Amino acid sequence: MVPLARYRELLEAEPSFSPWLTVDQTMIDRFAVATHDHQFIHVDPERARAETPFGGTIAHGFLTLSLLSTLAYEAIPGVEGMRMGMNYGFDRIRFLNPVKAGSRVRGRFRMVGLTERAVSLQTTWDAAVEIEGAVKPALTAEWITLTVITPPGD
Repeated sequence: MVPLARYRELLEAEPSFSPWLTVDQTMIDRFAVATHDHQFIHVDPERARAETPFGGTIAHGFLTLSLLSTLAYEAIPGVEGMRMGMNYGFDRIRFLNPVKAGSRVRGRFRMVGLTERAVSLQTTWDAAVEIEGAVKPALTAEWITLTVITPPGD
């Protein structure tokens, strides 16, 4: 946790990066079960190898998107007085490069907007999920988060 003054300094600063995370077939399969999306390009390695240009299975785009939360947790400091953090939404999401099973990804986050309210902070992030060894990221997004804070004086 950092003081609010330090959090403010992240605005337009250099990006923060999460550690690398492996997206393996087990993760992809579990996401398929949770979302009922069993398309062969995600869950059938032999067929995906034979019938797609990817050379095997790839992660669901929404799986990659959902990893933003855990990647951010590892890269972005919380604010002192934080009661909870929430997704507020996205203004832009682009899926640019598939994540092949077994690839490692990391999050890149740069704060580009901060709106302070009495009991919350609305933060806009230029976010990306990078693939180790790839030129293009898996996705880019303008991600808006909401942090509920304890009001000053409480």
